[in-house]
Amino acid sequence: MYDEDYLRLFASPVAADPHSDTDAELVWQLSDLEPGMRVLDLACGHGRIANRLAARGCQVTGLDSSAVFLERARADAAALGVEVDYVAGDVREIPWTGEFDRVVNWATAFGYFDDTVNREVLHQIRRTLRPDGRLVMDLNNLVARLRAYQPSLVKRHESGDLRVDRFHLAPLTNRLEVERTIIRDSTARQVSFVVRLFGFPEIRDWLLDAGFTTVTAHGEDGRPLTADHDRMVVLAR
Repeated sequence: MYDEDYLRLFASPVAADPHSDTDAELVWQLSDLEPGMRVLDLACGHGRIANRLAARGCQVTGLDSSAVFLERARADAAALGVEVDYVAGDVREIPWTGEFDRVVNWATAFGYFDDTVNREVLHQIRRTLRPDGRLVMDLNNLVARLRAYQPSLVKRHESGDLRVDRFHLAPLTNRLEVERTIIRDSTARQVSFVVRLFGFPEIRDWLLDAGFTTVTAHGEDGRPLTADHDRMVVLAR
């Protein structure tokens, strides 16, 4: 899923992306970031958060498995005049221990494995943090997803591409199965993926089990989570 098609459909030009500016501000405020702190952007994608935190004076490392995304992230960092250590890697094998003040995991970048592996990723995140470190995660708000559930979505993008998503929510596992068709220049390409959806009590208990001591949930506006929020932003200390 995370390839050139994704970048063309979802990635805005670095100089004209107010949504990413808003997200970076939310990360900054909720996690009490300060210039000079070491930050790991885990599953950093094309660097839209990592580059902005670096511009604010943080020492940022970004880890992602997509070579295409990392190439775009480095190009955008150069365009912004910031330095980020972008590393190719797998979130299931995080190579650092006790090195970061904050870990950022944004834009539903968690929940793509079975539950045993997903929980192990949280344990690894905890291990990368220094004492009093914090994790901030941006996930789908399960309650809002259920309220607005539709079996399909059709959208024409500014690029002219047509995107057709078909959804199936498995209630026994809380996994959302997505079959995506992208039509570009009369050629169709299909890709499928599965992501785990979480209610707050469940992800809170997983994080506590992983060694975090307090966990809170917020909406995309930074306020306490409600059913009306589209996103669930989890802060774990």
